[in-house]
Amino acid sequence: MANIIEVEDLRYTYRDGTEALKGLSLTIPQGAKVALLGPNGAGKSTLLLHFNGLNLAQEGMVNVLGQEVREENARWVRGEVGLVFQDPDDQVFSSTVWEDVAFGPGNQGLHGEELAARVEKALEAVGMEAFRDKPPHHLSYGQKKRVAIAGVLAMNPRVIILDEPVAYLDPKGKDTLFEILSNLHSQGTTVIIATHDVDLAAEWADRIIIIKGGQTLAQGDTSLLADQQVVREAELRFPVVTQIFRLLPELGLPHQPRTIAEAVGLIRAIGKGEVTGQGLV
Repeated sequence: MANIIEVEDLRYTYRDGTEALKGLSLTIPQGAKVALLGPNGAGKSTLLLHFNGLNLAQEGMVNVLGQEVREENARWVRGEVGLVFQDPDDQVFSSTVWEDVAFGPGNQGLHGEELAARVEKALEAVGMEAFRDKPPHHLSYGQKKRVAIAGVLAMNPRVIILDEPVAYLDPKGKDTLFEILSNLHSQGTTVIIATHDVDLAAEWADRIIIIKGGQTLAQGDTSLLADQQVVREAELRFPVVTQIFRLLPELGLPHQPRTIAEAVGLIRAIGKGEVTGQGLV
């Protein structure tokens, strides 16, 4: 699978001298569901801003769809890579929901029926079409988050990035959000989330990238979240499912489950006698 984003030896230092990224390299395959994890101060948010050209590389390189991100093409990059900030109040600012969602594609030069169709499609995708005339400040936090996503979707990006997407959402809000993301992914969108929630990452992602101290610590599939050395070095914790089965070494399992589905499968296998002290029969 081709990589839609490639980062090579990326370095970035803020004006106060803080080195946020220190030679970071990674790849993101097209169509992947990526969870970006790491402790506070690891450089996650700084990295996300490079993915859509809000930050430009001081050293190293960021490629999006085969093009190096530069000042000259940063506007194009922002149309291809949409970023949803952690706090929707940083992103939702117009007098009505419709106007807010129309802001991005309007700046792309769309107008008239084409703009209206783009906005309506985005609102429908997040279930907010009935709120098109509402002032955003009258919405709940979860509704504002959905409007922020719609504003990004209206740009028709190939990649959508969400920084801590479930922060302050209630359980229903989280379910709604990930239903939206699943629908987007099924349509071919590459989805990247930055999160501290290892359980969410284990259940949802198909690719894990862990950064620490401005560098890539590990990247691969969700088995990384059951790797004791990686988890300890990343200052993370095992998913709850993995923690439970790590307390049952007598099962002799060949690997530790990371998801509820994997755990259910193992429990059923144990009930049928398909697991012995030596592992799976």
